[in-house]
Amino acid sequence: MTEPTRHQEHETETQEADLPNVCVVTHPLAAAGENATRSLLDILSAITSVALVTADLPADSEIRDRHELVELTQKGAGDSVVIAAFRFLLNQLRMCRVIAGRDEDVVLFFGATSYLLPIVVTRLLGKTVLVEPRGDVPLTLRLNWEQQLPDQVAAVLAGAVRALERAGFAVAHGVITYTPEMARQLDLHPESPSVYPTGARYVRTNEFCVQRPYADRDRVVGFLGRLDEEKGVRELAAVATQLPDDITFRFVGDGDLREWLEEDLAADIEAGHVELTGWVDHDKVPHALNDLELLILPSQPTEGLPTTILEALACGTPVYASPVSGVPDVVRDEETGFTIDSRESTALAAGIERILDRNDLAAISENGRTLIEREYSFDAACERYRGILRSVAGYSS
Repeated sequence: MTEPTRHQEHETETQEADLPNVCVVTHPLAAAGENATRSLLDILSAITSVALVTADLPADSEIRDRHELVELTQKGAGDSVVIAAFRFLLNQLRMCRVIAGRDEDVVLFFGATSYLLPIVVTRLLGKTVLVEPRGDVPLTLRLNWEQQLPDQVAAVLAGAVRALERAGFAVAHGVITYTPEMARQLDLHPESPSVYPTGARYVRTNEFCVQRPYADRDRVVGFLGRLDEEKGVRELAAVATQLPDDITFRFVGDGDLREWLEEDLAADIEAGHVELTGWVDHDKVPHALNDLELLILPSQPTEGLPTTILEALACGTPVYASPVSGVPDVVRDEETGFTIDSRESTALAAGIERILDRNDLAAISENGRTLIEREYSFDAACERYRGILRSVAGYSS
């Protein structure tokens, strides 16, 4: 089986008659969610028939042309808590109606793990229910709500969402997580027969590959992603100013903090110690990763498994990342990358210097690429989901 390309769908003959058809259900999709959903649909469509039920899908999404789509609404979650709660309930009612009219055997709630009403209705309809969290949604919501509401109110609301999510886990026939460590951090037991702890996404290993040998790379470290608060960009700006002159820190991406970075780091940018590339098209990301000796990602505990980590390792670029959610299963300390013990800028800068002084970085680079080829290639992902669907095929309500 070959990897999907951007302009090529898998032919129906690659699908397997013994596997149940799948209806994937998601909450309103922002850009990051759209990317993860597209990845999941690519995998499932290679092995069975799949359709997507979602809301607010980006107008230019490739999903529109590549997969059967039912769009509940083009409205997002809403800016206020009240509007978001109303649309949350309304979308659940719409989901129930749509799912009742579908004939797929399996309904997979991807990210929409707190949508308890349609989860229960789907179970009552006699369908097999799977839920797959993309990260810690209740924590994400609490951090967002704390920007609008008193902390105690935000905590209560997030607690209610967590209770809905836990109830959804209990009602479902199975819970899929990206990695075993992600399951543990969600208070799930990877060894449980109803938990499938290896549902991580895949990397396009033909695109994300080693283009520049590690030994030929310059002393450039950096960050790739959205330049905003939750990605730790302010902390990284402080790190960039503390590195020796022979190490360049490169910010690859764009976001709300772009202008702030340009002003705060003006002197370092002028001196060539810091670089801001701006937005990089997706087809240029492999090249950007191949130009780095080390990728730094002080990930938030809200994230399941950042795609950038998988793509960096596929390019032979070691990653220095926070050990949150599924990250430790991929960024294995001193084997494929390195663990951030403190997000304090001085500690991070010292850690970067210490890592770049190692004499085994080429071997660690090779280990990362090998891990991706072995466990996170497209074929490996298809085999994982093939096993999951075969396992749940015998479930009944």
